[in-house]
Amino acid sequence: MGNADEREAVRAASVAGAVAMKRETVPVSILYSTTGAYADVGRQAVAGAFAAISEINADAGFSFRIEPKIDDPAGRAERYALLSEAAIRQHGCRHVIGTITSWSRKDVLPAIERHGALLWYAFPYEGYEASDSAIYLGACPNQHLLPLFDHVLPRYGRRPFIVGSNYIWGWEISRIAREMTEAVGGQVVSERFVPLGSVEVDHLIAEIAQKKPDFILSNLVGESATAFLAAYDVLRGGDPSAPPIVACNLCEIELGGLTPSASAGHISASPYFNRLDTAENRDFKARMALRHGSDHRLTTPFVAAYMSVSILAQAMQDAATDAPDAIRRVVTSRLFDTPLGPIAINPRTHHAALRPHLAISNADGEFEIFHSAASPVEADPYLVHSLGQPLAADGPATDTMLKVIK
Repeated sequence: MGNADEREAVRAASVAGAVAMKRETVPVSILYSTTGAYADVGRQAVAGAFAAISEINADAGFSFRIEPKIDDPAGRAERYALLSEAAIRQHGCRHVIGTITSWSRKDVLPAIERHGALLWYAFPYEGYEASDSAIYLGACPNQHLLPLFDHVLPRYGRRPFIVGSNYIWGWEISRIAREMTEAVGGQVVSERFVPLGSVEVDHLIAEIAQKKPDFILSNLVGESATAFLAAYDVLRGGDPSAPPIVACNLCEIELGGLTPSASAGHISASPYFNRLDTAENRDFKARMALRHGSDHRLTTPFVAAYMSVSILAQAMQDAATDAPDAIRRVVTSRLFDTPLGPIAINPRTHHAALRPHLAISNADGEFEIFHSAASPVEADPYLVHSLGQPLAADGPATDTMLKVIK
């Protein structure tokens, strides 16, 4: 058989195997579109969810194993509710990790609420929502758009051109941006929307060339965002002084496949970037490098889905159940370790307090962080009492109040 150490290793493995066989299996729905108009984002999210599930299932410290129920709605609105309903009723899933766009989240929530399940939503969104049946781990406007505009309005000018995908995310972020611009005496020079997934953007570029805005706010999603970045690069012709494209949902994925010139010079607001230099992210990247290779670039969607599964698992371990009511109580009563740092979730709004970062993209398709909030910002999904930073590039601080009413 071998020496005593080998025999002990075999015995320990046998015991671990027996324990693993006794661990309860918990079904969890993973609902991201891995085909369709924003497939690259969905595939990254699924990869992040699987990375977390693999860690949890390999950790004997958890008293359960997660069994993922994977569905691909293919970016089609009518499939989200049907697939979430099937996951809950036919497969016993009490938790749905997923949806990317706001219309897909809103399509899923009625089924989630009807069956007493819980949705884990981790992407930036437009706010004006708070459901007892959802945990919001993505940033809302006071955690992305407000700090972004507090930076760009005094530095680039008060005449933005706004473009977005033609659904609730594009509409609402555009509306809030317009109110912020007008509140400081500025004017939106144009506001345009294109169908979700459309890559026909030449008319937008032509209008930008004609109206010469101070900067461009892009609320485009997926393939539309990438096509727009490529077309705008042709217009600016490598001129570093050209008006920048700024966004609240632009990450490393949209820069993939672009030329170095088209990738560089765009400003984004997010609670996570691959180059976030914190102890938590360094540790996370080291673990992911062991699994995926040292050259694997982490993205915001990957981390968002990973974080959703990880927090759910930690809460299930604490609660000794996957019952949504018990999970809600745990999730809103303690801090959770994440790649973003410790995360707290508000018991009233179910939104996470997040630390906003501003970053500019480079020719390598990475984002270099140039400003970070001093501490996590409590979510204010209805913008009832958000304080904006001073809208001045220099000079003394003078707080301004912005109240947006829908």
